[in-house]
Order: sequence, then structure tokens, then C-alpha cells
Amino acid sequence: MTSLISESFEVAPKATPIMADLPKEHFIASVTEDYDVTCWGCGLHLLLPSHAPVFKCGWCGALTNQNAGKRECKYFWLRRLRDRCFVCILLMFMLFVICGGVWAAFPVLFSISYFHGIFHSIIAFILSVTTVYTFSSASFACAGTPPCVVWGSYPAVGKGALENYTFCQLCSKPKSPRSHHCRSCGMCILDMDHHCPFIGNCVGAANHRHFIALLISVVTSTFYISIMTVYVCWHIWPSITYEPFDHSYGFGSDFALRAIREIVYGLLKSVVLLSPRGLVLVYLFVSSVSLGIGLSILLWQQLCFIYEGKTYLNHLNDGVGEKDCQNLVQFFGCPYSFSIYLPHCSLSRFLPSFRKKTQRHKK
Repeated sequence: MTSLISESFEVAPKATPIMADLPKEHFIASVTEDYDVTCWGCGLHLLLPSHAPVFKCGWCGALTNQNAGKRECKYFWLRRLRDRCFVCILLMFMLFVICGGVWAAFPVLFSISYFHGIFHSIIAFILSVTTVYTFSSASFACAGTPPCVVWGSYPAVGKGALENYTFCQLCSKPKSPRSHHCRSCGMCILDMDHHCPFIGNCVGAANHRHFIALLISVVTSTFYISIMTVYVCWHIWPSITYEPFDHSYGFGSDFALRAIREIVYGLLKSVVLLSPRGLVLVYLFVSSVSLGIGLSILLWQQLCFIYEGKTYLNHLNDGVGEKDCQNLVQFFGCPYSFSIYLPHCSLSRFLPSFRKKTQRHKK
């Protein structure tokens, strides 16, 4: 707020004078009013030169948004119910795929060869255990909570201890720069990537690796199921009957279309003659192919984000990451350099590096 201070008390003329017309004995000065605000991080009183809705404390580094209000989380229980339903449906589907595949395929495999049956039983057991374990780890484990810090008291909060921290109005506690509040989980998640309703949990710093392992396991399992269903159906599929082709019209495009139509029609007629095992195998093939394609795209997207050193939310917010293959190595928990085991061999020699490395999931 500014005010005019003048040394003369003469009455101003009717027309408001401009600064160039004022006599020399007149001076114009501005008086700035300081605003007294309190930092939530350290509790210190700060004097701001102007009314700023967002300011940063010069001592602890915390960011304060005076216009931020506590917004109610509507329909929280509906989100939790939706997540629980998705998890139950997915568990039932996984149980059906495992049990249905064993019931439909393995009698045929053991009838072909005892060695085939034992070998594929071991592979199916490993894939089933891996998928269930990674799903449980990603679904029921904590996605990652922000680090606990001391706040609110000046003697206890050191200089720069809350650098770029904000205050979460919903959790009523500090939120680190890499944390986001999930309205479905009702808590702040460290390095939050997204909330996945199919696992009923957020994907964050603590379970992001388990989520990627789940995607890899499911994509591998669907690829294996697709191959095995085709292999088993080849042995149990009824004979396909079709009308003989008339070669008198040559081998043009009309002949090719007629041949494809007869083959498809013969396949559809043979499906009616399939046993219940064959129908289960057909369903497993269709579902595994469609699920494998969708999850392969999701896995590729996730790996691209990890390579760029950012999460899905950072990508939406136009976050800038540092592209480096070593981000993938660090994400999966591998050492940055193998110099301990191979003194004359460094991993950076074989992995291309475009910029300096980033550390995303390091608390």
C-alpha cells in the first residue's frame, strides 16, 4: 500500500497535477507495509514485503501456500470398495487360469510324453508362484511413505532441513518434494507413479519394483499359455471338414478368398465338436493373447519412464528427467559398477550414458 507524503499542506487545485508539474518542495515517497506470516515448518514469524500467497522460508526452506485449503475426500469408501472388488476379481481370474490350464492341458501333455508333462509342470509351477508372489507384494505392501522429519519448532528444525517441503492439508503433516497425496489410499506416497485399481494399491517407491516384476511375470506367463494352448489344441482339435476347391477358375484372388472362407467355416464347425477341455483352452488362448498385448504396452511404457528417470505423474507434470540406461540398473537394485568383482571392468563401459546418472528411489 502506498501513500503520498508531502511537505506542503496547500490545497490542491481542481485538476490533479502530474509529477512534472509539482514544485520542487513536493516529494513523493512510497511506504511498504510488511505482512507478518508464520512458517509451518519451523514456526518462525516472517515479514513479507508484499502479500504473497506462496512463499519459501529462508531458514528451513519449507514452502507455504496460504491459499491452500483442506479439500474433502468425497467417495473415499467407494474407491476402496472398487479396489477390493478389482483385487478379488483378479485373484479369481488368476486361480481360474492356473486350475483351468492344469485341468485342460496337462492330461494331454502327460498322454503325449511323461517327460513333457513333468517339464511343463515345473515351468507352470514356477510361473504361478512368481505371479502370485509379485501380485501379493505389489498389492498388499506399503507403496512408500514420505520420510519422517521434525517440523514446527525452530530450535529442532535445522537450516535447510525442510528444503522444498510442502504441508499436506489432508494428512496434516509435511510432504517431501517427491511425494504425492493419493485420494484413493488416503495418504501421501513417496515417488508415486500412479494408483492401480487392479492391485488395489498405489505404485510408489516401496513397491514399484514389485509392480514391474509382476508385469514381467504376467507377460511371460501369457506368452507361455498362448504357446501351450496352441500346442495342446493341435493334438485334440477335431478334424476340419471343408468342401473341395474347384481349380477350374485358376488361382486368383477369388480362389484365395474362397479358400480362406472354407477354412474359417470348417474351424467354426469343428469348435462345436470340441470337448469342455478344448473350450477352456480356446478361452485361455484368447484371454492370454489380449492380456499379454495390453500388459506388454504398459510394461514398455513403465520401462521408458524408468529409463528417463521419472514417474508417470512427473511425465504428466512435464517433469524433466535424465535419460540413462544406468537408471534401469539402479532401479532393479544392481550395483552401479562391478569393479568390486571385476577390478578392470566397469559397467558404465557397456551401458550408454547420455547424461549423468540420477537417483530416483533413494530416500
